[in-house]
Amino acid sequence: MTSDSDLFQDALGELGDVRPLARERREKRVALKKDSAAELNRHMRREAATRETTAELNPLAGEFAEPVDPWDPLEFKRDGVQNGVYRNLRLGKYRVDARLDLHRHTVEMARRAVFEFVRDCMEADVRCALITHGKGEGRAQPALLKSCVNCWLPQLHEVLAFHSAQKQHGGLGATYILLRKSERKRQDNLEKHQRRK
Repeated sequence: MTSDSDLFQDALGELGDVRPLARERREKRVALKKDSAAELNRHMRREAATRETTAELNPLAGEFAEPVDPWDPLEFKRDGVQNGVYRNLRLGKYRVDARLDLHRHTVEMARRAVFEFVRDCMEADVRCALITHGKGEGRAQPALLKSCVNCWLPQLHEVLAFHSAQKQHGGLGATYILLRKSERKRQDNLEKHQRRK
């Protein structure tokens, strides 16, 4: 039996004149060291991304919402909201400037959509908006999204009041929401009233 080294020597012999390289002709190897600036930059980027993720967390609780009957109206009013303003909201007398339709949304999709919708409305100076959630009749969990909307809206500081919509806007399957004035609108009103004096 031939050993591996014998087989190797036979193969070298077939190639002709093969000799090992002299030590001085071999390339010198350089040990690469990690760039500390690149490592620090990577660490800082990771921390910034983590901070952004934490800042973007949705404050709306998603675990449990007190069940609401499909035929119950939704109603909520913060302290300080005038009764006449709330009555006009309830009667659908304010122009609806933005709409959100939650049909075919999962609870998690709806939670994200409601949060982003209210944030977008505030940025666009929308005061009255409409969320269509449906009544959820005949479902295994009736009025699931309606119950969630009823639970989520009071958690948002920007929402002053909400009430189930009038029939022409979706009735008990939709909700009007009244939002706070943005800081820009508040300043505009202040300037307008000061000019009248």
